[in-house]
Amino acid sequence: MAKLNKDEFISALKEMSILEIKELVDAMKEEFGVDPSAVAVAAGPAVAAQEEGPSKVNVVLTAAGPNKIAVIKIVRDLTGLGLKEAKDIADNGGNVKEGVDKAEAEQLKAQFEEAGATVELK
Repeated sequence: MAKLNKDEFISALKEMSILEIKELVDAMKEEFGVDPSAVAVAAGPAVAAQEEGPSKVNVVLTAAGPNKIAVIKIVRDLTGLGLKEAKDIADNGGNVKEGVDKAEAEQLKAQFEEAGATVELK
């Protein structure tokens, strides 16, 4: 039997029905004494964490929108900056907070969007 490379093996799997794949998994368990699904489950959280992207993000204000005064107040509350510095961020955009957890960043984004601003998470 010829040795299959990874791409050829995956192509062969794509042509199989679910029942045939189950029979293949059962045969692998019997032949090698290893449950391939257990390996996939063990690798799952690591793969999922990589696909989610970074856990820390930057909250970047791109546009203040029509209610700039409310946006300036939010920037001041979050950063502790003075009025002039907060106004500069509202006028020109820029990082509001860096290295924030994704959940907190989503809350901050919602807060800015409620005030009419446009925010990106990078």
